[in-house]
Amino acid sequence: MAVNSPNSPRQKMINLMYLVFIAMLALNVSAEVLDGFGLVDNSLRDSSGTMTDRNDLIMNELAQYSRQNPEKAKEWYNKGLEVRKMTDSLTAYIHQLKYLMVREADGRKADISNIKHKDDLEAASLVMLSPINGEGKKLKNAIDDYRYNITQFVQNPARREIIERSLSTQTTGGKSWEATRFENIPLAAAVTMLTKIENDVIAAEGDALENILNSVDVGDFRVNELNAYVIPESDIVFRGGNYRARVVLSAQDTTRHPVLNLNGTTPVLEGNGTFTIHANNTGTFPVEGYLEISDVSGTITRREFQSSYTVIETMATIAPSLMNVLYAGIDNEVSISVPGVSPQNINATMTNGILSRRGNMWAATPTVVGKEAVITVTVDEPGGTARQLASREFRVRALPDPTPFISYRDSDGNPVTFKGGSISKSVLINAEGIQAAIDDGILNIPFRVNGFRTVFFDSMGNAIPEVSDGNSFSQRQKEQIRRLARGSYFYVSGIRAIGPDGMERDIAVIEVQVN
Repeated sequence: MAVNSPNSPRQKMINLMYLVFIAMLALNVSAEVLDGFGLVDNSLRDSSGTMTDRNDLIMNELAQYSRQNPEKAKEWYNKGLEVRKMTDSLTAYIHQLKYLMVREADGRKADISNIKHKDDLEAASLVMLSPINGEGKKLKNAIDDYRYNITQFVQNPARREIIERSLSTQTTGGKSWEATRFENIPLAAAVTMLTKIENDVIAAEGDALENILNSVDVGDFRVNELNAYVIPESDIVFRGGNYRARVVLSAQDTTRHPVLNLNGTTPVLEGNGTFTIHANNTGTFPVEGYLEISDVSGTITRREFQSSYTVIETMATIAPSLMNVLYAGIDNEVSISVPGVSPQNINATMTNGILSRRGNMWAATPTVVGKEAVITVTVDEPGGTARQLASREFRVRALPDPTPFISYRDSDGNPVTFKGGSISKSVLINAEGIQAAIDDGILNIPFRVNGFRTVFFDSMGNAIPEVSDGNSFSQRQKEQIRRLARGSYFYVSGIRAIGPDGMERDIAVIEVQVN
């Protein structure tokens, strides 16, 4: 039986088996410790998720303030975006380092949430401390840059000190920051260390965002009385048009706009607080609701308002002042009005002629006889637009023939127009000549007589024509009148007259009896 000497093969085998046994015991202990690192990592990740949710709420609040009041809050919202961008960049880099470590240990199917080789002592060192491609120094520099930039957004000194301490990369003992944290440590511990740094980064982001939020003075309004008013551009609206009004608070802060509730809805307000209601039906409609505004403490102040507007049918009045037709060649006075609209906001155009404004009246001068003229009315609306209200067609006629007459004054000095019948010889002798005009109680248009002739009869019944001197009786005509006996007749014919339309025409005959 052989003795078990220290150097015998049997003893060597026993010693080796003992060492293996001791190592197995050590591995069992390490597995429990490594599982503990996993629990810490999960807890840190949960904490990071909670802080991220809080930071998201702050960013949403900043975004809401920026939309409601960009003049005050947009600058601070942009600072929040800058902080969020820095944080996302650094946490994404940290997450990438975790994956590189786990892949180094577990291979291409690496899963950070399910690490297989938690006890790997080389993965962290290879990724973070490699002389050529080591990421440790890069991470340290990234943390230093983030710490410096993020503290610029924190005004509270105590908060800044906490951030600087939690993200500090200072070391003692002459060993580098990256070496003290990632040299020869198990993979599970290295991943947990990165999660802890990520947690500190998100906490620093929260402090910065909270400081930015507190810097936004969104609720401040310094007034001693608030009253709501609705100011319409017009209380009368044409069907198919728009009712436009502005809602304001007296003593208001012009950089902020309150929340409007109008007739049970929340309409979209334009930049100056104007809202629009489309008018589809005629009648009177209420405009009522309330405005809400909050102060710094979040207390909401409400002020109610009440008004109304009237919608009427689209209409316009287009009427000639003298008749229902337009006469070519002359200025026909036309009255154009729109209820509820001032005259200076009314415009009108005309086909087959010229339409011109004359004070509060219009003059329509058609050109072509027999062709209809159309007058179209528009009104000026806010914003520089024109709205067509109505149009009307008119028949265009030539001026009717005027009536010839002899003008004189009676014994009382009143003007008299003789258009035929009996007249004294003395009036005839003193009359200057023949005149013509359209004077039927509607039109009053004078014509110019260019000439005429008189026809007298001798005792034998022979006609004796005499020609005028323009529109005046010639000497021969007056001599013939003097010779007429009482009860004698003569005729004024061949009367040529020209009107304002420039047309010359032969007009009716006057039968005269001398009494």
